[in-house]
Amino acid sequence: MFFLLITLILLLAFIFSMLGLGGAMVYNPLMVWFGYDFKEVVVSTGLLLNGLTALSAAWVYYRNKMIDFSIGLPLTVAASLGAPVGAYFTRFVPTTTLLWIFAIVVIFAAVRMMLTSGQVEPESVRGTAMQRAALGTAVGLGVGALAGMLGIGGGFLFVPLLIFLGYPTKTAAATTALAVVFSSFTGLAGHLAVGHFDWPLMLAASVAVVIGSQAGARVMTARMKSRQLKQMFGIVLLFVAAKLITGLL
Repeated sequence: MFFLLITLILLLAFIFSMLGLGGAMVYNPLMVWFGYDFKEVVVSTGLLLNGLTALSAAWVYYRNKMIDFSIGLPLTVAASLGAPVGAYFTRFVPTTTLLWIFAIVVIFAAVRMMLTSGQVEPESVRGTAMQRAALGTAVGLGVGALAGMLGIGGGFLFVPLLIFLGYPTKTAAATTALAVVFSSFTGLAGHLAVGHFDWPLMLAASVAVVIGSQAGARVMTARMKSRQLKQMFGIVLLFVAAKLITGLL
């Protein structure tokens, strides 16, 4: 069973690395299904795998000059600042209401991405570096605050937003990978400080996600078409929405 879990994690890393995501939204329930304790093992391991998947993929995208740092860096910093603000305001809005609104928005984003998958990609990003920095700050604060309110990672929201703002699909996915790395490892540090880990699982799964994400990032860079990438991301967003709605019913 352990070998099966590691194999599934490798395959998931292959898929999520192509989207610029860490994959914790699937890693975590998968480990729970295999019998691991959620608080003591799953959360910390999921954050580690999330960060490693994104980091491994981001390195490939960086070497291929696919990451737009002019929006990626301010987006990352702003998201980190927005998360605690969103967490604070959670007390003023019912969580159930937020989750229903969020699920509807995610479904809309998924359908829009799949319907526009056949459109011609923009050949370059819009605006000056200063304008992109301002845009990254605004998007990061908004998504970070929303993620903080809902207690979820906001990485999968960056890609559709960047595409909506005129970024080519591959640039959006590659830049999102950068943002996911920072948020994952800062969260992981807190859990490791109190001893939440399972070394055999962490080591084996870490090797699996590095192998899977390296392969996935290379396939995305060299072979994946933007249309296919949008369709894949649309399916992932629908999965996220279904997971949210299932928990609400």
